[in-house]
Amino acid sequence: MAAPDLETVVSLAKRRGFIYPSAEIYGGFANTYDYGPLGVELKRNIRNAWWKSMVQDRDDVVGLDAALISNPNVWVASGHVANFGDPLVDCKKCNSRFRLDHLEEGDYGPVSRDASGKPLCPNDGGELTEPRQFNLMFKTQVGPVEESSSIAYLPPETAQGIFINFENVLTSMRRKLPLGIAQARTSFRNEITPGRWVFRTLEFDQMEMEYFTLPPKDRENPTEYLAMYDQWVEARRDWYSEVVGVDPGRLRLRPHDAEELSHYSIGTTDVEYLFPWGWGELEGVACRTDFDLTEHGKLSGHPLTYFDEESGQHVVPWVIEPAAGLNRTCAVILLDAYHEELDEKGEKRVVLKFNPAIAPIKVAVLPLSKNARLQPAAQRVYEIVRKRWMSQYDETQSIGRRYRRQDEIGTPLCVTVDFQTVGEEGQPGDESVTIRDRDTQVQVRVPIANLVEALRDRLDPV
Repeated sequence: MAAPDLETVVSLAKRRGFIYPSAEIYGGFANTYDYGPLGVELKRNIRNAWWKSMVQDRDDVVGLDAALISNPNVWVASGHVANFGDPLVDCKKCNSRFRLDHLEEGDYGPVSRDASGKPLCPNDGGELTEPRQFNLMFKTQVGPVEESSSIAYLPPETAQGIFINFENVLTSMRRKLPLGIAQARTSFRNEITPGRWVFRTLEFDQMEMEYFTLPPKDRENPTEYLAMYDQWVEARRDWYSEVVGVDPGRLRLRPHDAEELSHYSIGTTDVEYLFPWGWGELEGVACRTDFDLTEHGKLSGHPLTYFDEESGQHVVPWVIEPAAGLNRTCAVILLDAYHEELDEKGEKRVVLKFNPAIAPIKVAVLPLSKNARLQPAAQRVYEIVRKRWMSQYDETQSIGRRYRRQDEIGTPLCVTVDFQTVGEEGQPGDESVTIRDRDTQVQVRVPIANLVEALRDRLDPV
């Protein structure tokens, strides 16, 4: 199936409680969104799947949760205070502001140019100002007095909290290299964006890992380091298709050209997804070398090194960084899971075909109708199920409509309690229920006594 248009998925996400525009009653706030009851669950499940793959399933990676607000010298050493900016231009006619690189890349749509080849405003064709650099970090202050010494910054990335804790983690956990330190938390960037929903926002959740290795013997030809980097690139692409269920046909790897590499990187590859508007970044894997540990050691006066027993020397490790955006991953999964198809009656049904591991609701318990005789048994089944999986109970409208609602939010399985379960008036029931599969719509009858096992086989097959 072709990818759905963005507006269709944005509408569904709001209507079904995944993602809302922030502060909508006040007219909204540019580039900010709130995650509703189902969006919270989807984000949590993606984060947990990432953490399991990156930390729990490996014996060479540990976790961290560093403070959001830190000593401002952290951002001086990292180069963010001096270098973390975007070229901005303003329209002299309508005063709209744009990122020049986004204009050149077509993110605002087709752009006209003047006689000298300079881009014009995509809104009204007005002349644009000369570009000027704009630092993307949000400033704040610490303490009651606003002065230069009280300035602090909200973090534009998660990596620096890992670098400044490298020695603490190494010592307290008694680890040897290679060692990864993983972190999932919120970052902030004061960006001018072209919209496109949650793909670029002022605040966003990142899932990053810094993988520390011994430095290469030959810095000019770091063969083993680059081979390890290639392994991480492949592993991160495969995670999206094998773990969270993204269509591998909509994924590709794109190495950065030399001119677009960050100042700290000798190689970066993006895992890209085929969005409705074209290919775009989903995750980046970067060779950060020893830049960050070296710069923090210089500015702090506290060298961040590792004692290599083989050489008998203190060395500065090199780093490989896989960095993913949780919000962007959430939106990609919504786009990728969206399907429109015909049911057995030839009517259109909308289905979010989530991998069960990340589906916000795993099981819905549905009495056949809102009949008082069905409710006790249905509630009993619901109590059994909800202790093990995130579940919903729904008894309003026809059973067909309720199936459609669950299809549209991606619930893998529905459990229906009917009059066969409880028996006709004066007759005992068979204490069984129907399990309906979201994707195939196949229904099977299962005794309540075996329900947990039957659901587990379908939801947790490994």
